[in-house]
Amino acid sequence: MSSTVKYDNPWISVTEHKVLTPAGKEGVYGVVSFKNKAIGIVPVDENGNVYLVGQWRYPLQSYSWEIPEGGGPASEQPMETAKRELKEETGLVAQKWTLLGKLHTSNSVCDEEGYLFLAQELHQAAHEPEDTEVLNVKKIPLQEAIALIMAMEITDSLAITGLLLAERFLKTGN
Repeated sequence: MSSTVKYDNPWISVTEHKVLTPAGKEGVYGVVSFKNKAIGIVPVDENGNVYLVGQWRYPLQSYSWEIPEGGGPASEQPMETAKRELKEETGLVAQKWTLLGKLHTSNSVCDEEGYLFLAQELHQAAHEPEDTEVLNVKKIPLQEAIALIMAMEITDSLAITGLLLAERFLKTGN
């Protein structure tokens, strides 16, 4: 019936939509629209280790271990964003890239689209973190990362999905 932008910043906007429900009653939807694509990278070395990034997440008010992640403008190819984010957050450069999948992070309230990549044939370069980030990087076996998911110690949606897709891909090739 109508739409009104209630909030807007460089990263998101929030729009209130007045709608008619399937039952014909008036209702409201609040939609968070993201101005960037979500990108997650699962870097796996030749020994089956993954690199996780730890950082304080303000919205959760807690520390979070995740795969390297970032946002890319709609005009940039997801693979280019992935390459940049991997180097920024870990200092790693990968020679082999595989698209693992696409996802919507929370489709009941937002339109955020995410892309997940497997990065292999890694070599270390210099870290290039953004000045807004204080990151810790740790290398652990992929199976240990999967155990952290099952123990609910890794809770980030891109990390969970990316690590599980990478495990399957590395076992089956698809």
